[in-house]
Amino acid sequence: MEFLRWLVDVFSSQWVLPGGQTLLVREVIGNAFGLASALGGMRRKVWAWPVGIVGNLLLLTVFLASILDPAHSLPALLGQAGRQIMFIAVAIYGWIRWRRAADEGGQVTPRWASNGTRVGLVVILVVGTVALTPVFRALGSWEPVWADAWTFVGSLLATYGMAKGWTEFWLIWIAVDVVGVPLLFSSGYYATGFMYVFYGAFTAIGFVVWCRAQANAKPQIETILPDPTVHRTDAADG
Repeated sequence: MEFLRWLVDVFSSQWVLPGGQTLLVREVIGNAFGLASALGGMRRKVWAWPVGIVGNLLLLTVFLASILDPAHSLPALLGQAGRQIMFIAVAIYGWIRWRRAADEGGQVTPRWASNGTRVGLVVILVVGTVALTPVFRALGSWEPVWADAWTFVGSLLATYGMAKGWTEFWLIWIAVDVVGVPLLFSSGYYATGFMYVFYGAFTAIGFVVWCRAQANAKPQIETILPDPTVHRTDAADG
């Protein structure tokens, strides 16, 4: 019981930054899990998914802090909170796909998405952002609300792309980071903002790593059955 009370105190504690800003310890821990998950994803390790889920659960409580605790000073970012729930759902899907590949003795092989899929991803990102912006605004999300909607939709597409093994998912993450970093800093979520800055450089490296893995992937060799006609012809010639 004492351990549980200590654990709650630790995860509820805050660090005071210069200027009077506060930083939740669980925000730092949640982002550490997220970074570990990204590293595992770059190496195409199955454990990246469950590790990421732990981080998502922690960050969900962070972005809903002002709703869960009225005394909390930071605003609620509904898009950021909602994407943690989305991450968990898509992570379960990715975990299953990558687990199957591991059970077959290999890893998920990176591949390029088709041109039609690429167009679809861009359309969904733009249309989804436009559609969700008024919804998040009505729910009281932090301005600029369109940025919150952009990071939500982009994160959904990037996580789904990672589960499918599309190399382009790294580029979607970069697009998310470009918009997400200013939003997080302006709303006071510094730990997540700094993580996004680092993650932006990390995603560029991940893109190169997956491109190389894709180029070095061994082609699948299909078993070709001998043509019985050829054997009969050879026999006749003999």
